[in-house]
Amino acid sequence: MEYVSTRGGTGTVDFEGTLFSGYAPDGGLFMPQRIPSLDRDTLRRWSRFSYPELVKELCSLFITAELVPRSMLNDLIDRAFSRFRHKDVIHLSRLKDGLNVLELWHGVTYAFKDLSLSCTGQFLQYFLEKKQKHVTILVGTSGDTGSSAIESVRGQKNMDIFVLLPKGFCTQIQELQMTTVIEDNIHVFAAHGNSDEIDEPIKELFADVDFARKYNLMSLNSVNWSRIMVQIAHHFYAYFQCAPSLDTTPLPVVEIVVPTGGGGNITAGCIAQKMGLPIRLVAVVNSNDIIHRTVQHGDFSLSESVKATLASAMDIQEPYNMERILWLLSGSDSRLMKTLMERFSVLKSLKLPEDLHRKLSETLRSCSASDEDIVRAMRRCWEENHYLLCPHSAVAAHYHYSQPKLFLLSFLFSTPRCCLAPASAAKFQDALFRAGLVPQLPPEITALTAMETRSTPLERGQDWAQVLRERIEAMAQQW
Repeated sequence: MEYVSTRGGTGTVDFEGTLFSGYAPDGGLFMPQRIPSLDRDTLRRWSRFSYPELVKELCSLFITAELVPRSMLNDLIDRAFSRFRHKDVIHLSRLKDGLNVLELWHGVTYAFKDLSLSCTGQFLQYFLEKKQKHVTILVGTSGDTGSSAIESVRGQKNMDIFVLLPKGFCTQIQELQMTTVIEDNIHVFAAHGNSDEIDEPIKELFADVDFARKYNLMSLNSVNWSRIMVQIAHHFYAYFQCAPSLDTTPLPVVEIVVPTGGGGNITAGCIAQKMGLPIRLVAVVNSNDIIHRTVQHGDFSLSESVKATLASAMDIQEPYNMERILWLLSGSDSRLMKTLMERFSVLKSLKLPEDLHRKLSETLRSCSASDEDIVRAMRRCWEENHYLLCPHSAVAAHYHYSQPKLFLLSFLFSTPRCCLAPASAAKFQDALFRAGLVPQLPPEITALTAMETRSTPLERGQDWAQVLRERIEAMAQQW
């Protein structure tokens, strides 16, 4: 299995090459040169697997045994999931009105990103120990990525991580999960800007090829293929949990509703679909609705500004993983991707070619939810089930509740639906209060407010890239 850039300007690399990269050198994103295809018998066999077993099977398709022997791969994944609170790692809650909620948040930071980042951290450590190498990790976070990335590498001697968070755009709990980790290899910066603005200095440092090479820069945002790879398993597990039977011909379809910000989870769904999983995908967004507009109208254009919403981790205007989806749907047309993405980089506005827009709208459905929609969904779910949704999960529940109601026994013939729940409601107290609900806080989260914090402010007017550059150079003196 080899990987290529979506823009076609680099040669092929193996999994290790993608793991230690951020963006490809030509500005594109790495994708498998070919997507494995699974037959019906394989799907039926996999349907009996646990979630960790599915992750192992999927990763073995994208990581050759020459790079990581299968027994070692299994051990790394078992190690990655050892800190999860639920015995099954993830869990499906079946609620009233056909609402199926797949809880992806039973990791250390109570967010779905723990799933892929815990595995990615293990993969990194495996290769770094083999090669006696040090890496510098740069992460921009809209809320949950930063804390999950920090937990995946904290205390490691051969990794330093630099995390930029948007001050005032994260919840207090999200921020504390980053700033209370006091380790020599953890460097947190509180930037006075939004999620898109903090990505700019990171892109600038990666674009400085000599600097990136000298300090072994890499990313743990979902530009990193490893995260997408692990997230493919969410969709297989959701399908097997919700499909009524795999004994019918054709196999039944399951609709999977994906709260979407940077687009990593929905990209994983598109790849699962390409592999032969019979799923119908719905990308649900908040008021930052560029993906919704792209699916509905082919309008991949920025709004005037990022809107602050209750679903703060989805407050993103530039969903970089859309490039992967468009590359996949274009038939791996790297020349087209290069043209489209370079045009978007300059104009921040793009009208998709008609054929590409048609393929996108055939592959994805989409929906946007306002803060009022989010609050209504949170409140209804509590009233009907005594079940608390985080605001991001509520975006998916809003889509479910807005679908036409079925009559009599027609539900027996309808398409099952599964809503992905990316975070625990405990992390979003303000949203719960707004919905008139009472947070249920686990002791690990309550304890954060009494802990020591450490972060470096990045003020408007400062050259953030230069600040990062100087800090990385200073840290390198100690390696």
